[in-house]
Amino acid sequence: MPCSAAGGSPSPRRANVGVVPKLIHLNGPSGIGKSTIAQVYAERHPGVLNLDTDRVVCLIGGWRETFFETFRAAQLLTRAMAETHLKTGHDVVMPQLATRVVDVEAFERVAVECGAEYREILLTAGKPVATARFAARAAQGDAATKGVDDVVNERGGTAMVERIHDQLTAYLPQRPGCVVVETGGRAPEETYDAVVAHLRGR
Repeated sequence: MPCSAAGGSPSPRRANVGVVPKLIHLNGPSGIGKSTIAQVYAERHPGVLNLDTDRVVCLIGGWRETFFETFRAAQLLTRAMAETHLKTGHDVVMPQLATRVVDVEAFERVAVECGAEYREILLTAGKPVATARFAARAAQGDAATKGVDDVVNERGGTAMVERIHDQLTAYLPQRPGCVVVETGGRAPEETYDAVVAHLRGR
């Protein structure tokens, strides 16, 4: 989808002339801290869109009964929202698990068509840490994540998180440009600092 304004429409105001916007994809297993880091990043960078497909999918009626079909529709909506925001010259931070290259490439194309950078950062930890974090989050019943956590629990809970961990291990070699940030033993603020350092240092 081209990012030029429609004929006759005023061009969107750009955030900073000459500054290339970024689509920042925070990848990683459920409960690893993607949403937390994305929220902090958006709060500290005015104008950034915190775009979480897990929240978009919950806006579609009947998503619990047809989660995976509805999730595909939510991905289309998410890509359209990312495109709209990037073409204003503002960054988008997207906390979203992805284990298939085809799904990531669709967002990469959006970034390229908008003249933006696509930056993927994989937040990871060893299986014991990753599963413990998911279990703790699910037990808290956070309203922002409860719906998707319920879906994960229905499909095996921590066992599903372990499978996701394995899938990400197989996925990573296919993504040579992906930066890995180890979160085990780090407080959320330390993980945030590591993410920002990578974004600034490239």
